[in-house]
Amino acid sequence: MKNFVLDACSLIAILNDEDGADKVEQIIQKAENEECLIYLNKLNLLEIYYIICRKSGIDKADEILFDLLDTPIKIIDKLDDKVFREAGRLKAKYKISLADSIALAEAKIRKAQLVTADHREFDPIEKGGEISFYWIR
Repeated sequence: MKNFVLDACSLIAILNDEDGADKVEQIIQKAENEECLIYLNKLNLLEIYYIICRKSGIDKADEILFDLLDTPIKIIDKLDDKVFREAGRLKAKYKISLADSIALAEAKIRKAQLVTADHREFDPIEKGGEISFYWIR
């Protein structure tokens, strides 16, 4: 079974009806059909939350957060030691945000594809071949 880790931009694509939203929705549908697992680290969820707060206010952010919790996306609440160390290694090696290093580490540790549209951040990492990506655009 192929598994996925969501980057914040993949869910933002759905919320803003951007290009690639359909690909993320297909993955969520597969998870609803128990054909895959989808993970989202709480730090990446925080990215989504504060972006919505800035754009639409806290009430809208709370509404969307509540809706996300009613999906098959598994929210990872804790930062275990393996992810902690791998995220630190990736952050030291590449010029990426802390949240991106967590998403990458989750994908690597879980042997999952990172669902993203962020070529600027992740193209250099994909070239290294240590993490698999699912590009939504």
